[in-house]
Amino acid sequence: MKKLLSFALFLSFLSPAYSQEWVVGSGFADFSNGQSKDTAIISAEYHSAYFHRRKRLELGWGAAVSVFGTGDVHLGGGLVGTVDLGHRWFGEVSVMPGVYAHRKVENDLGSAFEIRSLVSVGRRLKNGSAVSVALTHKSNASTATNNPGVNALLVRWHLPIER
Repeated sequence: MKKLLSFALFLSFLSPAYSQEWVVGSGFADFSNGQSKDTAIISAEYHSAYFHRRKRLELGWGAAVSVFGTGDVHLGGGLVGTVDLGHRWFGEVSVMPGVYAHRKVENDLGSAFEIRSLVSVGRRLKNGSAVSVALTHKSNASTATNNPGVNALLVRWHLPIER
């Protein structure tokens, strides 16, 4: 737990003060290992203002924490890409390497280093907030001998931060 808190503090110093949005979500996680316990999942993310924009694509930094119903936790940070699909629709992808701590031995993903990848589709509301549906995958990308991974389906709410 000490490592997770240190990593969270480190990420907070990387995030610029002019953030773009908070994203909160909940859903269900399906662990690939047959002995694992599938469970509910909640997540919270911070997306910074974009640092690169080209046509409909925006790239920025983000940090995310996922907490599973079994007490397992993933904390990561990395790149977030958003594509404007038109008519207030958007697509999002992100890759966030980070630290994973399992509470149940059955939910061991093979190492403390796990990478979260995400793909989502969402719609901006007239008030500036948005809703999206996301698929996530966490695995150690075969950097460890054991690499069962976990997939999750989330419904998320995007809350813009006033500048």
